[in-house]
Amino acid sequence: MTTAEHLDTIDRLRTRDFPEVQSRSEVGTSGPGYHLADLGASRWHGDEDAADRMAGEEQVSAEFDALSLRMEERWGKADRFSLRSLRLRAEGEEAPQPWREMGDTAEELHLWRAGDRWVVLYEARWGADHPPRLMAAVTVIDPP
Repeated sequence: MTTAEHLDTIDRLRTRDFPEVQSRSEVGTSGPGYHLADLGASRWHGDEDAADRMAGEEQVSAEFDALSLRMEERWGKADRFSLRSLRLRAEGEEAPQPWREMGDTAEELHLWRAGDRWVVLYEARWGADHPPRLMAAVTVIDPP
């Protein structure tokens, strides 16, 4: 997908109602107060060499940077939000969705306030055997 297509996906999620129960959508997962969108991944599948994996990870990072710049043109400089403290806190108490899922898969995210909703951009990592994924979230649930 292109940066313009990613922005279109995020814009559609910003105007979409939230479901009453968690469910799959055409771009990811939605639940009460949030939408999570999978915007794409690098193209390695576990059998490539280290150079191919590195190139794939660099591609996801480049897409993240390009999309983040476009989002900053719309909503100003992103707040960078570290999820390390959320992980430590989550050991004693459970964070609300979608923050719990983001905390399970990302170290840091970029966060904007767009009207009454938060817009989030991050790179999700589910482990060494899985390629990083470019993800976005739209939520009315405040960051923990």
